[in-house]
Amino acid sequence: TRSAEALENKQQQRKSSNGDVLPESAREDAFDHTYKEKEGPKPPRIIVWKNVILMTLLHIGALYGVFVVPSASRLTLLWSVLCFLISALGVTAGAHRLWSHRSYKATLPLRIFLSVANSMAFQNDIFEWARDHRVHHKYSETDADPHNAVRGFFFSHIGWLLVRKHPDVIEKGRKLELTDLLTDKVVMFQRKYYKLSVLVMCFIIPTIVPWYLWGESLWVAYFVPTLLRYTLVLNATWLVNSAAHMWGNRPYDKNINPRENKFVTFSAIGEGFHNYHHTFPYDYATSEFGCKLNLTTCFIDFMCFLGLAKDCKKVSRELVLARIQRTGDRSG
Repeated sequence: TRSAEALENKQQQRKSSNGDVLPESAREDAFDHTYKEKEGPKPPRIIVWKNVILMTLLHIGALYGVFVVPSASRLTLLWSVLCFLISALGVTAGAHRLWSHRSYKATLPLRIFLSVANSMAFQNDIFEWARDHRVHHKYSETDADPHNAVRGFFFSHIGWLLVRKHPDVIEKGRKLELTDLLTDKVVMFQRKYYKLSVLVMCFIIPTIVPWYLWGESLWVAYFVPTLLRYTLVLNATWLVNSAAHMWGNRPYDKNINPRENKFVTFSAIGEGFHNYHHTFPYDYATSEFGCKLNLTTCFIDFMCFLGLAKDCKKVSRELVLARIQRTGDRSG
């Protein structure tokens, strides 16, 4: 309704004037309604065979790791869970909510921790991850979207990593304003030493710690807390791009594909409230429900309690209700 839209605009202006949320024109994660896909035939799909081979081997190794799990000690299993959580936070609280959306501010110690955790996740360095994610939001479900869900589940889940990027993805990525990332010394340091940091954090430490501290075999330590854990984190993140764009309800905006998906919320420690997130990408919680099923939000709140994070951007309840009334699918 017009009254709901007017209320939403008023609330948005109020938030912007307080400095909490940038106006859409100044946010690189706001959807660009002016973008039009080029007419004519689509460019040929070029397979990157090196990536196909590496991803195949990785998933074979992870599958073998599942059968090795019964041989792992309880401490090794606990260590695997800890590595999963650290890796996931490096993506969700770090590359995603902090660096891609600037939804809160973090002190230097927290930024260093999140950059190290992000290297353990091994999903491209923070700069590249944040750049591609901003392109994803700005051109969601178009040719300029790196993992365009319109191209199917497989493409949006893993296929986009097995082929060359669509030319529009590259073109639009180059035009983004990325000064905040380029001037962030933690981001640039991680980018400079990314390969070394990945080798140490993603592969060496998860393998060596169980072997050195409690005598786990190197074989089990490599296949369970390293390969299996790494593969699970990858797929949990990919499900946000695939499943959360296809299955679930749309209580905030029925006109976009992203959905609320409880399974993805659980597996990606809070990233499955995806209809909300694409409607309000600047909200640090990516949900209106706070810490409920949202371990990443709990982590950020705890960091705020410790004084390591601050200035968390949050959408007002009034604004959320106005948006539900105006564009929601009435499922909530």
